[in-house]
Amino acid sequence: MKSPRNMVKRKMSPGPCLLHTVPNMLRLPGTLGGCERASSNQNIRHRMRGDQVLWVPGSDHAGIATQAVVEKQLWKERGVRRHELSREDFLREVWKWKEEKGGEICEQLRVLGASLDWDRECFTMDAGSSVAVTEAFVRLYKAGLLYRSRQLVNWSCALRSAISDIEVESRPLPGCTELRLPDSPTPVSFGLLFSVAFPVDGEPDAEVVVGTTRPETLPGDVAVAVHPDDSRYTHLHGRQLRHPLTGQLLPLITDCAVEPQLGTGAVKVTPAHSPADAELGARHGLSPLSVIAEDGTMTSLCGDWLQGLHRFVAREKILSALRERGLFRGFQDHPMVLPICSRSGDVVEYLPKSQWFVCCREMGDRAAKAVESGALELSPSFHQKNWQHWFSHTGDWCVSRQLWWGHQIPAYLVVEEHTQGDAKDCWVVGRTEAEAREVAAELTGRPGAELTLERDPDVLDTWFSSALFPFSALGWPQETPDLARFYPLSLLETGGDLLLFWVGRMVMLGTQLTGQLPFSKVLLHSMVRDRQGRKMSKSLGNVLDPRDIINGVELQVLQEKLRDGNLDPAELVIAASAQRKDFPHGIPECGTDALRFALCSHGALGGDLHLSVSEVLSFRHFCNKIWNALRFILNALGEKFIPQPAEELSPASPMDAWILSCLARTARDCERGFLTRELALVTHALHHFWLHNLCDVYLEAVKPVLLHLPRPPGPLQVLFSCADIGLRLLAPLMPFLAEELWQRLPPRPGGAPAPSICVAPYPSALSLEHWHQPELERHFSRVQEAVQALRALRATYQLTKARPRVLLQSSEPGEQGLFEAFLEPLGTLGHCGAVGLLPPAAAAPSGWAQAALSDTVQVYMELQGLVDPQTHLPRLAARRHKLQKQLDGLIARTPSEGEAETQRQQRLSSLQLELSKLDKAASHLRHLMDVSPSPGEL
Repeated sequence: MKSPRNMVKRKMSPGPCLLHTVPNMLRLPGTLGGCERASSNQNIRHRMRGDQVLWVPGSDHAGIATQAVVEKQLWKERGVRRHELSREDFLREVWKWKEEKGGEICEQLRVLGASLDWDRECFTMDAGSSVAVTEAFVRLYKAGLLYRSRQLVNWSCALRSAISDIEVESRPLPGCTELRLPDSPTPVSFGLLFSVAFPVDGEPDAEVVVGTTRPETLPGDVAVAVHPDDSRYTHLHGRQLRHPLTGQLLPLITDCAVEPQLGTGAVKVTPAHSPADAELGARHGLSPLSVIAEDGTMTSLCGDWLQGLHRFVAREKILSALRERGLFRGFQDHPMVLPICSRSGDVVEYLPKSQWFVCCREMGDRAAKAVESGALELSPSFHQKNWQHWFSHTGDWCVSRQLWWGHQIPAYLVVEEHTQGDAKDCWVVGRTEAEAREVAAELTGRPGAELTLERDPDVLDTWFSSALFPFSALGWPQETPDLARFYPLSLLETGGDLLLFWVGRMVMLGTQLTGQLPFSKVLLHSMVRDRQGRKMSKSLGNVLDPRDIINGVELQVLQEKLRDGNLDPAELVIAASAQRKDFPHGIPECGTDALRFALCSHGALGGDLHLSVSEVLSFRHFCNKIWNALRFILNALGEKFIPQPAEELSPASPMDAWILSCLARTARDCERGFLTRELALVTHALHHFWLHNLCDVYLEAVKPVLLHLPRPPGPLQVLFSCADIGLRLLAPLMPFLAEELWQRLPPRPGGAPAPSICVAPYPSALSLEHWHQPELERHFSRVQEAVQALRALRATYQLTKARPRVLLQSSEPGEQGLFEAFLEPLGTLGHCGAVGLLPPAAAAPSGWAQAALSDTVQVYMELQGLVDPQTHLPRLAARRHKLQKQLDGLIARTPSEGEAETQRQQRLSSLQLELSKLDKAASHLRHLMDVSPSPGEL
């Protein structure tokens, strides 16, 4: 491949700069392709430092989400349900969808400039990953860490599958709340406590009233429980109660887990549909009754009058029956937490199911101790508390999913066989059916060829294969990768608890199966939300495709994308309306580098990231600023410029020394930001250097100097160093812009130049420390204060083209020298004429505008002959009237709800200060009408 350094130099266009073309990957000897957002930025930097880095591109098969999308698509396009197809036919449809849509994530990563080793790209349903998943299942089973059991699981009736704890959203309700649920014909009310009477057997007028938020589970009640010390029920201990629907006798039991202060102090016990009741029932030997089916309808145990009804339709029928029997005692608002399936939006049911579980206690203890000992570092550190809490409360992991898309569980039921002395089903596990048959033959004592094996139709939780990714992607189980030789992995996903959950699974399985931690550091980033702080959701219409921000998109196209999706008609209306409100004119073209910089500017260590397109657009303007700065620098350098080695560069003027000091400080701040993973510190340092130090100050100050021919060599060498080092510092965050501009710089003499900026040396703060002069920077900050004062005076007196003379006066003799070194740039930056120093004891020049920089420094600006008082006084009066009106309105207005009082006070102070300046300016102008000072007398 032709080296970019040998490319023909192209003429710099005036902008705008929207570089987001993906360059070819550079595969260099001794390095691996590597690196977005935090992981990309860190990896680019480490690669520029010569470290060995690797970022493996990969994606999981997202079992539940993908199957749901394909099922919706089949119904929408062909009116076909999944179960109307064979498993093989349905999986062909999923693979077809995956080939069409599944590459979008990797495409987005490419457009975002993710520098990955694409030759290693892998997918969790690839052959290599499938082998690893099967091997892990078999090894865990043989180690006694994976077993099959009938337990309560989180069940989504809409998905007809078990789901993970992390996929259960706990939604707090303040009281009565109506929700629309999948497959429910009408909205359902939650946040209500219904009181139901259970008659005491043998006592016609005695009853025990229980409160429940789930009347539909009443047919599954097997007991009523009270606290043993609750005096209200002491006389009923050991008695029987009549079920209010069936009339069957139920025991009144006592258990210390019952909280007597809640409700009536009596609770119904439904072991088949409540984890807490399941534990209570097990303590008292109660048999559970499963009255809700997998599809959310009522089972045959409820009787003909309820069987087959949707559970929330059955709820109303049950309440009507209770009213008819005189056993309903009313309802009231009841704050509660409702478990919602984050995948489907349905209310989660707790159902007893025979599933496969991974024992997590021992593995979880090792994961917790890894963080306690420091072997595993979590960043930000506040995640450590959540990590320890999660592992101290985690139960066994249900890994079965009732799906077709995923890794089918490598377990087989031996039909009509039971383990010796046990009536339970006989299950065997094997890497292949042949291996499983050998195990079954040994277990049953019968020839394997005579046995009938049926493979478990369920698939494994997607997290199971995703947790193996750091190992399977690098060759496990054929070989165990030495992860320690790579820069500690940075893992990025959706952020927050979901990522912590995934990392936890990785640590547990990885340590168990390979004997090593999958990584020594993890960086958990913030969740990216929309500008209003809402989680991005297709149903809300606020999802931002990075490609749309990069390339720009019209509103019409955004709306068409919604219509082409799988949203329900009601959701589509809401989403389309929200989209029109958020992006009335579509999304403007912002470019890749602007988007990357915006994401990194929030940092990875704070709270959730609220991303707005307007913010990204502002960084596009920043990119344009850098582009134009390099255009100016290259024009100044000319064709014959030869760069001087940076270590030999010595500043020839105070301004040169100041900008090099700023550059050294920026390198130090970038280094500290990367080391502490505070990317916001890096972006702030670079933004401040390029925009405020280099463009706004140094380039403006040096322009008059460069007008002299021949051009002095000192500023040219400084300009080159600022461009070269500044672009290399910028490369991890803005790789495309940095690459394009860096390739245009003249090469340094000596050895062969790096073929790309991404493998050029990253600037070391230590190597630039000799330029750093903090005292000089502090001095120049005083000069910048003087510049701002001069610009304010010019604005007050509306001096647009005039270049007035300026005098500075300090009562401290030592302060004179501070300004004396910068008189020329002070005049240039302040858009003034000659700048001089007024002796400390000299009288103030009559008729000149005055501004105080401090108690010791005054600035004077000449007005005589530059301002016509008769013309300007009416203008000042008009501006004063306008500002006074704003001030009066702000004082009279009642602060709006939520308005910050500090902001209001700041606005008041700002208006009062502006009025004071105008009054002072008017006084000066009136004085000029009466006095004609003679500048020659000064």
